[in-house]
Amino acid sequence: MKVVFMGTPDFAVPTLEALIKKHDVAAVVTQPDKPKGRGKKMVFPVVKEKALEHNIKVYQPVKVKDSAFVEILKELEPDVIVVVAFGQILSEDILNIPKYGCINVHGSLLPKYRGAAPIQWSVINGEELGGITTMYMAKGLDSGDMILKAEEKITEDDTYGSLYGRLSFIGAELLIETLDLLEKGEAVRIPQDDDEATLAPMITRDMEHIDWNNNSRDISNLIKGLNPQPTAYTMYKDEKLKIWFAEAENTEYSGEIGEIVDVRKKDFVVKTKDGAVAVKEVQAQGGKKMSADAYMRGHVIEKGIILN
Repeated sequence: MKVVFMGTPDFAVPTLEALIKKHDVAAVVTQPDKPKGRGKKMVFPVVKEKALEHNIKVYQPVKVKDSAFVEILKELEPDVIVVVAFGQILSEDILNIPKYGCINVHGSLLPKYRGAAPIQWSVINGEELGGITTMYMAKGLDSGDMILKAEEKITEDDTYGSLYGRLSFIGAELLIETLDLLEKGEAVRIPQDDDEATLAPMITRDMEHIDWNNNSRDISNLIKGLNPQPTAYTMYKDEKLKIWFAEAENTEYSGEIGEIVDVRKKDFVVKTKDGAVAVKEVQAQGGKKMSADAYMRGHVIEKGIILN
């Protein structure tokens, strides 16, 4: 099949690589280059880097729905447009271009978690299962008819980053299977039940600041769901302390909410609304991420301090 691929972050790369092996990728569409770091050096999206490795034409429209770019897409005459975490909304004009439609690889088991951050919200909300859904794109927010689904168990040790990594490869496999069905005329359309839909909006800055007045499980899930980005934090003696990983504790502790109630060899324990959490990985302001025990070998963590 002749494919136009639209994607931007590393999550999209395994799908692009799978397409290159099996189909004719006529062009890649990704977000514009962005300045990064103190020097504001322009950095390519990782999808662009992968496309250039394979000498595939790359387009980076500021607005994909601009009429001039829509004409470019029409001239490419793709059989299908594959979209994976592209970052822009497609117009109806674009949705109508390909013979087989526009197919999206979405990081949840739809209709759960429609929106920008499905994998993060799956972890934050303590779901037992995450997954991938391939779907026909429509005008609504992730509301198109579904084609295939693949479930993936979310473990106690999972973070947004670890689940994201696994799902990126699962999505690639599911997309290739989906295109095979499309070519054979065997792809089904499974309408979504809008009554079962939940939203996965963008993560906001205020979510990063840990509220110790929440339940232990909710706090540990939030920390995992924001790892590796944007990363949860608390304030320790007026300095920001990022917390990369924590686990809910079964032991009961007395003390104030937010208080460091125990300092152990490998971690330290913070009182919550319904119990406590053990902090396992941290990062000091201006420092590097490290295990709590490594951090405590060079810094003092005082029992009795209230985190806020």
